[in-house]
Amino acid sequence: MVAPDPVDARLLAVLAESGRAAVHEIAQRLGMDPREAAMRLITLSGSGLPLLVGVEGDPNGLRRALANAAAYGNYLGPPPSGSYAVHQSGPHQVQQPYGPQAPISQPFPAQPQPQAQQQAQPQATWGPPQSAGWVRADQPQPRPISRTGKIGSTLEADSLEGAHLSIQLVEVVDPADFLFTAAGYKLAEGERAVVVHTEVTNASQVPYTSLPDMYLVLVTKTGETVTKAPVSLSSRPAHKLGVQQGETAGGHTVFVLPETTEVIQVRWSVRPEVDLNTLVWTVED
Repeated sequence: MVAPDPVDARLLAVLAESGRAAVHEIAQRLGMDPREAAMRLITLSGSGLPLLVGVEGDPNGLRRALANAAAYGNYLGPPPSGSYAVHQSGPHQVQQPYGPQAPISQPFPAQPQPQAQQQAQPQATWGPPQSAGWVRADQPQPRPISRTGKIGSTLEADSLEGAHLSIQLVEVVDPADFLFTAAGYKLAEGERAVVVHTEVTNASQVPYTSLPDMYLVLVTKTGETVTKAPVSLSSRPAHKLGVQQGETAGGHTVFVLPETTEVIQVRWSVRPEVDLNTLVWTVED
């Protein structure tokens, strides 16, 4: 059996303390995403360790959820057609680009509309439906959302579940070696610690179920990213899993990086890669 990496070792150490624990509880203690913890535990279980990863559910509740899902599926209707149709090619789906489309042949010639009906048509629109670009000329355009700021700024983003979040970068402690060593950890020669304090407000009616700093990273002057260290400091509590509707939750994220590395940005995302919901704060010297 291959020796586990440091993160796997911490997972196993937490599990060895009690012998039995829920995956989300282990992940919360280590400041990890439950999905990553579950994946690692399943991999370790298959490597020959005396470890069994299970799942437990309410049979009646699961049956009701399946019944509701089946009932909802009856109202989905036929697939879309026309200019916004989605064409399938293998396992992936690619949406046609919006813009001028080839004319569609009609079985009957188009009938001219009466003059009054032509005048009653709404004014021009731009962009695909259900997007920020779908705006009528006679309506005010939505307020633009800022995705960049400085330390202290509050930026807005939407989670994968549809929760509307306001995220404030409260503080960046760099270096934070004294906080790191006071918690009982030891830095290697040539390393330094950085602690980032963020607060997340869920201003929607949809719960945010992920770890708020799961994809919080530091961006260096050379364009590289530094991911968080799997440690938590007693003097600077880590984020807990999820933020309920109308709540504000704060937490601290610890990073360990080379002593000479220059940090220029703090970046937050809802997924591993950069997307439209990615937020960036500039770190000034």
